[in-house]
Amino acid sequence: MYLPKTWTEDRERCRAAKVPDDRGFATKGELARCMVLRSLASPLPIAWVTADSAYGQESRFRRLLEQSGLGYVLAVPKSQFTVGCPRIDGLFAQAPAEAWEKISCGHGAKGSRTYHWAAIRLPAVAEFDYQGEVPHRMRWALARRSIGKPDEIAYYLAYAPLETTVQELVRVAGTRWATEECFQAAKNECGLDQYEVRRYPGWYRHITLAMLAHAFLAATAYQVREKGAAPVRQPGAIEFTVAEVRRLLAACRPRPPHLRGHRGRHHALSWSNWRRRRQAVARRCHYLRRCHTIGGRSP
Repeated sequence: MYLPKTWTEDRERCRAAKVPDDRGFATKGELARCMVLRSLASPLPIAWVTADSAYGQESRFRRLLEQSGLGYVLAVPKSQFTVGCPRIDGLFAQAPAEAWEKISCGHGAKGSRTYHWAAIRLPAVAEFDYQGEVPHRMRWALARRSIGKPDEIAYYLAYAPLETTVQELVRVAGTRWATEECFQAAKNECGLDQYEVRRYPGWYRHITLAMLAHAFLAATAYQVREKGAAPVRQPGAIEFTVAEVRRLLAACRPRPPHLRGHRGRHHALSWSNWRRRRQAVARRCHYLRRCHTIGGRSP
């Protein structure tokens, strides 16, 4: 939880809100470093870190990842200093047309997220990129240009093992959208941002329960997709989503006596199947339009 200085410098206010005494002011970069260290101390397998420019522009955050042996693809502002050029946008300003390659960084609700990408290998830093005399890591600068709006360009710094391809770096950069979609789904379906609390324990409980509920819905949707049992899997329908699982679970809860038999579970499942078939048609139309935009290919 990010607490501004106006809060952390007023200890009486913090105590009134039950904020722990050990919670001092920390920038978003410092909070990110704490999250990375907690993740490294856990048994979870971690290979990559990706983040937006608010974190990517912090050199201390990048150094922590390099010292920890983690690869990263971090968005940075166009004014970001990089080796060989005072601004990262200057590295790509004179890039020839053949330097830009059309690559998809994943699928979204409206089709493939395809952009023009350019990559430049950066000089190595001996302190972090070598094991003895042998290089084992490499640095990249990436640029992502919109196909429909060429003036819209985003920039990234990457740190990766030697065998990593540009396509893999693009894939890692695209995983950040999944995180944003996860938070959006938690807000829409589990009320992650719908809290009205005055004290820290209440906020903490609400956030924890909302994230737990979303994790349960996501795991249930995944299990349903893996089993693929009839009548769950419908021809021409999209797979179950977190929102659809929540609706079906709501239809399974006990009803008051005067509503029993009125639009029960079978009605909810039939409506779900119809809705998912219509969503499949809408998604295919979006994909066709997107493919036409990026080069006229069919999905």
